[in-house]
Amino acid sequence: MKRALPILIVLSLLAVQCKPDQPDPYKGLSKIELKKSDENFANPERGFYRPVEIHSADAVAFYATTVTGLRKFGFSLMLLEFYLTDYMESDIEQAYLDKMRECFNNLREGGGKAIVRFAYKNSENDRPWDATEEWVMRHIEQVTPILQENEDVLLALQAGFVGVWGEWYYTTNFNMNPSSDASYEPRKRVLNALLKAVPKSRQIQLRTPEFKMKLMKVSLADTITRATAHNESDISRVGGHNDCFLASINDTGTFHGDTDRNLWKADTRYTIMGGESCNPSQYCACDNALKDLADYHWTYLNSAYHTSVLGRWRTEKCYDEVALRLGYRLSIDKAYISPKIAAGTESRLVLQILNEGFASPQNPREAELIITDKSGKNTAVKLDVDPRTWFARTTTTLDITIPALSEGEYTLSLNLPDPQPTLRNNPFYSIQLANEGVWDENTGFNKITTINVQ
Repeated sequence: MKRALPILIVLSLLAVQCKPDQPDPYKGLSKIELKKSDENFANPERGFYRPVEIHSADAVAFYATTVTGLRKFGFSLMLLEFYLTDYMESDIEQAYLDKMRECFNNLREGGGKAIVRFAYKNSENDRPWDATEEWVMRHIEQVTPILQENEDVLLALQAGFVGVWGEWYYTTNFNMNPSSDASYEPRKRVLNALLKAVPKSRQIQLRTPEFKMKLMKVSLADTITRATAHNESDISRVGGHNDCFLASINDTGTFHGDTDRNLWKADTRYTIMGGESCNPSQYCACDNALKDLADYHWTYLNSAYHTSVLGRWRTEKCYDEVALRLGYRLSIDKAYISPKIAAGTESRLVLQILNEGFASPQNPREAELIITDKSGKNTAVKLDVDPRTWFARTTTTLDITIPALSEGEYTLSLNLPDPQPTLRNNPFYSIQLANEGVWDENTGFNKITTINVQ
C-alpha cells in the first residue's frame, strides 16, 4: 500500500482569511473540480537521479533513447561525472571535450537535465588524488565554453575538481584539512573560477555549509532571503550537496554544529540541495529522513546509492513518498471561475497552487495562461509570477484576469515552460501538475477547464 502524503499546513501567500466581517473573495465564482494525482511522473529539474561516470576512453556514455527510457520510470535527472584522470598534467584533449558535448546533446534530445561534476580520481587508493591548482584552473578554462553552451540542460554544477570523486576531502593539492584563511585560498580560487564558468542563471553546489561560510565569509546573519534570492549575486548562486545524508549524527563530517545546519536550512529555501546517502545508520529511518528532506529542502537524490538506505525506506514504506516529494510537487488545490462569461468582457480565474514537495523550483521558469479556441489556436497570457517563490508546504493564489473573448468555446490551461529558447516549446521541460486528467503530453499544457463565451 502506498504511503499517503502527509497533511500539510497550508499557508496562503495572498494572506486572504475569510472572517465573518470580510467578504468571501470567491463569492460569485463557480468552483472547478480537479482531483489530486498520486502518480510518480518525470518532471524537470527534480527527483531521483541516475549517476553516470564518463571517462575519456568510453566509446559512448549513454544515448538519447536511454534518457527517454528513464523518463518512463519517473527520472528526468542524471549526474554526469566527468573524470579527467588522463589529463592530470596536460590539456583535456579535443576528443574528450567533444564527448562532453555529445552527452549534453543526448540529454537535450532525450528530455533530461544534468547535475555535473568534474573529478580526477574515483578511488582513495589511486594517488595523486587530484591535479595541481594550475592544471585545475586550466581545465576549468577549457570546460567553460561547454558549460555556457549547455546552460539549458544544466541543473547545477557540483564544485568538484578537488579531491577523490571531486568531493573536496581526500586531496593531494588543496590542503586536506584547511583551517586558516591562507589554507582556504586555493579552494576559494577554484570556487571563484567556477562562478565565472557557469552561466549566471545556474548554481554551484559546495560539499559542506562550512565551505560556503569560510570561502565566502558568510554567517547566519548573511543567509539568503526572499529579497536577496535569485539576484545572480555569488552568494545567491552557491548551494550545497550532502553526499553522506543521514550516515551519522553529523552526516559523516558534513555538519559541525547547529550553525552549519541552520545556514543550510535557511539557504536551501532559495538554493539547490541534493546528494546521496553513503552508509546505513540508525538515523536513516523514514521519520528522520522525511524530516531532514523537508528541513533542508532537498531537490534531488541518488537513485543508486546507498542501496541499504533506499531498501530501508522501501521496507518502512516511505520510498514512494520521497520519490513524489523530492523538489517541487505542484497541483491545483482549488480553482474558481466566473460562472457566466459574456463576449467582449473580462472574466476571472482563481487558482490555488499547492506545493507538497520538499523544495520550490529553483531555476528560472515562466508561467502563463493558455487560451485555446475551437480551431486549436493558442493565445498566451503571461502571468506576473515567479514559480521559484512557490515554496514547499505552501499554497500560492493566482488571481488571473481572462481577457475579453469573442463568442465560442475555449480551453483554459496553465503552462509552466522552461524559459530557455531551445526548450520552451518542448513538453519534456514543462512542469506537469499533480492533478488527474490535466496533462497534455504533446503540448506540455495543464488543462484547467473549458468555457463557453456567449
